Amino acid sequence: MVKGKITLGLGPVKGDASAASGSQVMRDEFVIGTSPAFESILETINTVASRQCSMIISGETGAGKEMVARRIHFCSDRAKEVFVPVDCTTLTGQLFESQLFGHVRGAFTGAVSDTLGFFRAADKGTIFLDEISEIPLDLQAKLLRVLQESTVTPVGSVKSHPINVRVLCATNRNLKQQVDENKFRADLFYRLNVVTVDVPPLRERPEDILCLAEYFLARQAELYNEPYRVLSDEVKKLLIDYHWPGNIRELANVMERAYVLTDTERITPASLPTEILVAAPMENGQARLPTLDEAQRKVIVQALNSTSGRKLAAAKILGLERRKLNRLLERYNISKPQGE
Repeated sequence: MVKGKITLGLGPVKGDASAASGSQVMRDEFVIGTSPAFESILETINTVASRQCSMIISGETGAGKEMVARRIHFCSDRAKEVFVPVDCTTLTGQLFESQLFGHVRGAFTGAVSDTLGFFRAADKGTIFLDEISEIPLDLQAKLLRVLQESTVTPVGSVKSHPINVRVLCATNRNLKQQVDENKFRADLFYRLNVVTVDVPPLRERPEDILCLAEYFLARQAELYNEPYRVLSDEVKKLLIDYHWPGNIRELANVMERAYVLTDTERITPASLPTEILVAAPMENGQARLPTLDEAQRKVIVQALNSTSGRKLAAAKILGLERRKLNRLLERYNISKPQGE
């Protein structure tokens, strides 16, 4: 890591359960930053991680809410236990109850065996309810009862099971406003809202953009066991000037794309998506358009991707002779596609 950068290290995660299947995933995630907003988040995490209180983590989509939740878990005394993330947008009706609280065999059509559910799978650990605002009102009451009594009753059963679970929630909505509009239960909101952590969007912490971009590039180099690549000065300016509506998730995807499309040590604007190129302001205040070379290289790469690297097929799509395409591949330093 570069000296002076603050690191939010999650370390290796053992027993990470993305579902109640009990599958184990090893992760090694580090997110770094230099902005005052990032420092403030770290201070809050370090203060509350050792506590058992419920928390709401708010922020835009892709801003890093799950990253914060994982950090809280791994700084707590539950670090050696399971961390169970749950995407509440995928759970509705009976499926919600079954996956969250479990069910017994025969509880409904298709229930061929007993299941634990996410809460019992997270026993002694942490459960992360992502986008909790998406839970329907009629199901919020059942969730509140579980949180208040620390017990779970599987669907189709009358037997309650005690649980010891820390609950972390995330939302990209204003839950207080949702309460005022009768779209979220007030009692559930106040039960969850012991501590709130707000994760600012990436555009509000531009100091973090370049160190995050370099981090994601380094991860790609390690993934492919290849030399590290660096950002050109022009690319750095484009990244800082961009609005980043998709936040950290979008930046990670852009850096992965730039890495795989670059064959040299230095990453240039030609490897960036068009939306970043056209969003850059020019001196006269107009949007920066991609150069002809940048646009042509992008089209050639897309044609090759769409034909799985078959140059003859790509040449036909582009309306070029094979020899002309070969010259352009050499000019723009596009590697010979695999399989050719």
